[in-house]
Amino acid sequence: MPTPSKGPRLGSSASHEKHMLSNLATSLFEHEAIRTTETRAKRLRPVAEKLITLAKRGDLHARRKVMETITRKDIVAKLFEDLGPKFAERPGGYTRITKIAPRKGDNAPMALIELVTEAYSPKQAVVKEAEKATEKAADKDEKNIPATPAEETEFAQSDEETEETEVEVSQEADAAAESDKDADKE
Repeated sequence: MPTPSKGPRLGSSASHEKHMLSNLATSLFEHEAIRTTETRAKRLRPVAEKLITLAKRGDLHARRKVMETITRKDIVAKLFEDLGPKFAERPGGYTRITKIAPRKGDNAPMALIELVTEAYSPKQAVVKEAEKATEKAADKDEKNIPATPAEETEFAQSDEETEETEVEVSQEADAAAESDKDADKE
């Protein structure tokens, strides 16, 4: 557990802050996601990350170090048996903090802190970055591509068709006008 900060703390004293973070970490590992204030979530993140790193080691000393912070044996067992192996390939970043709407009563900024559950592999990360770069390049190219000759010919054909229909309409109008004149003469 990190040394409590000097100055204002989450609770009234260093020991209170330590116990609060311990309880938050226990709840996080039990439910895999909790809703709390942004400040508490930011203070909880390094504690939870350190505990998961110890769980990844999996030896007796690591288990005893975790038991200093988390006193519930069922949660420690879950941490070492389920979560530790789950994050074995992940080099870090086991938690995610997402800001949510403020609390109604006192308008305190709230956040959701959760364990990252999707599988991680370095190859997947590289592939995702490459896909994003390709998509960005494709989007940029689509914006800068001029009209192709095929598109230009389609526009030209549609213009010719428009002119033909205009000529036909004007010829019909002339014919109708002539028939009206002939009818008036008779």
